[in-house]
This record gives sequence, structure tokens and C-alpha cells, in this order.
Amino acid sequence: MGKYFGTDGFRGEANVKLTADHAFRVGRYLGWYYGRDHKAKIVIGKDTRRSSYMFEYALAAGLTASGADAYLLHVTTTPSVSYVVRTEDFDCGIMISASHNPFNDNGIKVLNENGQKISADIEARIEAYLDGEIEELPLATGEDIGCTVDFASGRNRYIGHLISIPCHDFKNIKVGLDCSNGSSSAIAKSVFDALRAKTYVINNEPNGTNINRGCGSTHIEVLRQFVVDKGLDIGFAYDGDADRCIAVDHHGNIIDGDKIMYVCGKYLREKGQLNGNTVVTTVMSNLGLYKSLEREGIDYEQTAVGDKYVAENMMENNYSIGGEQSGHIIFSRYSATGDGILTSLMIMEACVDQKATLCDLAKEMKVYPQLLRNVRVSDKKTALENEKVKAAIEAAAEALGDDGRILVRESGTEPLIRVMVEAGTDDLCHKYVDSVVDVMEAEGLVAE
Repeated sequence: MGKYFGTDGFRGEANVKLTADHAFRVGRYLGWYYGRDHKAKIVIGKDTRRSSYMFEYALAAGLTASGADAYLLHVTTTPSVSYVVRTEDFDCGIMISASHNPFNDNGIKVLNENGQKISADIEARIEAYLDGEIEELPLATGEDIGCTVDFASGRNRYIGHLISIPCHDFKNIKVGLDCSNGSSSAIAKSVFDALRAKTYVINNEPNGTNINRGCGSTHIEVLRQFVVDKGLDIGFAYDGDADRCIAVDHHGNIIDGDKIMYVCGKYLREKGQLNGNTVVTTVMSNLGLYKSLEREGIDYEQTAVGDKYVAENMMENNYSIGGEQSGHIIFSRYSATGDGILTSLMIMEACVDQKATLCDLAKEMKVYPQLLRNVRVSDKKTALENEKVKAAIEAAAEALGDDGRILVRESGTEPLIRVMVEAGTDDLCHKYVDSVVDVMEAEGLVAE
């Protein structure tokens, strides 16, 4: 974790933690770094936040001042930037978005030439430049100054890519889409319409301040109600930059990332497309997913929390599918990053090909009750290394055995210890979370 860059880029409240000057200097560094031996080409996408325009122009100014050409995709999704970088010979890509955060936040996410998040080493160099630890970079002059290029055509090619993926069309299937008043508003409906679905869309009228507000994948209850009220066959909700997808079946049941990985992982295995017979998850996936995969004879691997770590594991081992409970799902055959719209197409493909409803496919996975409590502490390291706390965690793990689990970890961005328990009942979850938190309080580790 760096000073500015976390697991999902440089993110914070616009013009408070993340300013236009930051964006300009990020552009200056990237334009110089990638243009040391040739004229750099860097593509920029943005979501629908009001501040995204400010950051787009600031980044473009920094890039061109360092001699790079800035190609503007305008309002688009994070996975579309990843796709364009990989297929259009760009040096890197930049997405301006704070994902599922409220509109007043924003972020700068940098992707390498493979469409994946840049290395921690490059992030550290950018941070050093932001803090003045690197000498000022030379400005391009004369014909070496960069230019901006309208590149909306790149987004259109991405849409064509999505439409080409399913082997079946979705004729007469009634599909609900919640676009979260974000990036997918410009893309999702046209994809489903082209595949002949009967498409019903909500929250696709962004105004700069309504992104993620009471809608999208973080407010799935809105789509649930819409699907049930309209009698739709299936529904998909995206987050602000559309790299996440949460689904809803025709009964209004929520199909989160874990269930999506189960449904799609099993389908890929049946099609002979599950490389290594393995699904990649994070440590926060539900125990029910692991039990279900084991029952089906499918292996799994666990990474630290963050789709970045899932992607790294998949790339190293050539695995086909991985993701997070939150709906970041990566299908490596088609994408280098989580892609909400792609995920919804893969779910549709599994349902159509198997002539089954999403309800039928997902009900095979039992979800274990899960309780997560965030405990504010004075010092995270001290709390985790306390001998009585460690003993309480070990005692809970032993008592839960194979029918549950406890996970205690520190937050990467806040002074919090996250205590999570999965067990057969809600009462057991509360019992064993309390058994650890009570020791933290008794040891004086909890902040006032």
C-alpha cells in the first residue's frame, strides 16, 4: 500500500485528497516515463462523475506537456479501457473513476500495456514525483508536444467485442439492467439489444452527481424489486465503472460474486474451458462456495482481498475464472480485468446453453451465514500480535472445525481489524465474533 495508491489506484474526495494538480502531475510522469524512447500513446476513459471532466483534462494536459499523445474514450467502463490498451497498441491506459464510491470521490487507475493494474514499482515512482522526491521532468517543446485525439471509436470496438462473445442470442429473454447512473449507461443496453434480448433499463440517466446513489450493485434491492415487479427473467446490476456485476434471478434472489463463480466455473468445466480445473477466489469468499466446488470436483485457490491479486494469480497460472464476492469477476479468455457486462453475458450464456434459469443453476450452492465486524483499534499490529487475541482466534477456529471458519485481518486503509466468522447458524457467527472482540476490549486494544 503506497501513500497515494491503494489496491485500486489513487482514490479520494475530489479536490480534497485527489486534486487536479495531482492528476496533472500523474499525467506528466506517465507521459515522460512511457515516452523515454518513443512518442507515447496513452488512452483515457472516465465515468460519469462531475469531477471526471476536470481530471480528464488535467491528465491530458500533463501527458501532452510531457510529449505523449492522449486518446480520449470519454465516458466508458474500466474494462473497455483495459481492452483498448491490450488490442490497440497503447503504452498504458488511465481510468478516471472511484468505482462504487459516492460521486464526490474520484480516482485515477493506471493500467499497463496488458490491460492490468500497473506494478507497485511504477506506482512508487509516481508517488515520489508527486512528493517532489524526483527532480522536475523536462517539458516537451515544439513538434514534440503531444496532442489529444478523440477516440470514441475505441469504445465502439469494445462493444463489438462484447457482442461477439456469446454463442447464443438472447431472443425474447426479458433482462433488467441497473446501470448505476454510471459508465455502463453508455454501453450495456446496446449490447443486450444487439443480442436480441428484451432489455429493461433503470438508473441510466447520469447527471454527474447521481452515480451509485441508491442504485447499482451496492443497492441491489432496487433491481430485485424491478425484476419482480416487471416479471423479468433475470437482472444485472453494475457499479459506477462497470467492473462489477451482481445478478438477480426471476424470483428476486441475489446472485453475488461467489454464486456467479460457482455457476460459471461449473459451466466452463463442462465445456472443457476451465484451465487447471481451478477457480481463483479471495479469502473473503463464502465457505459455501468452497464446499460446492469440492462437491463438484473443482479445485480453488485463495488470494488476499483485491481483484488485483486474483488477476495476478490467474495470469501466473493461466486460470480461466476468478473473482470476489463483491462481483469483480475475471474471465481471462476475454478480459484482463473484472468486467461487469462481460460477466452478465457469461451468465446468460450458461443459462441459455443449459436451458435453465439462473435460479436453478445457483440454488445448488448453499450460502453459509457470515458475520463481519469492523473493530476500531489503536494499533493494528499490536492487536493482531496480542497473545490472548491469538488464543481466542485459535479457540474459535478449533471449535468451528470443518463446518465454519474465522478470519481476522487488518484493513489496508483504516485503523480497523476485521473479524469475520462463517458458520452453520447466525447464532454461532455472533458467538465466535464476540469471543474475539470481547478479548480485544478486555485487553484495552479497542480505540475509544
